[in-house]
Amino acid sequence: MTDQLSSLFVGDHRRLEILLDRSFQVDGQIDERAYSEFRSGLLRHIGMEEKILLPAIKQAQNGLPYPFAETLRLEHGAFAALLVPPPSKKIAQVIRTIMNHHNELEEGEDGLYAVCERFMGSQVQDLIAQTHNYPEVPVMPHAHDSNILEATRRAVARAGYDFDQFTE
Repeated sequence: MTDQLSSLFVGDHRRLEILLDRSFQVDGQIDERAYSEFRSGLLRHIGMEEKILLPAIKQAQNGLPYPFAETLRLEHGAFAALLVPPPSKKIAQVIRTIMNHHNELEEGEDGLYAVCERFMGSQVQDLIAQTHNYPEVPVMPHAHDSNILEATRRAVARAGYDFDQFTE
């Protein structure tokens, strides 16, 4: 089956979206356990794309990177920065907004996963094995430093989003 890689990563997107939704409850409370699982899952997902998929495409194309690699990397950086401060409604809104765009770039007909499957051919099974063996990513405690939000705002802006358009 040629879409196993896509199914694996798209399924992980859905899992992460569910965890993010569970993290922010209707009454305004944060489910810390769900958010912790979301954080570690998102960082592992990003790691697999950065360390396995993007390099594999670049190698398969004789050094030419995936056309949207830079955009994906900037958005990965924004996600990572958004996971540093304590969770809030605003943080969740920004993550969801970026995630919607990001997932489209990866899941589409010419998205990262489909392109990877086309270029990697029979090596896709090796990539899938590498993703199954990819380690959990250590997650640091949230930072409460007053400068953290400014650094987060800059990372989000580098990815093309306006952190301040979202409300708490």
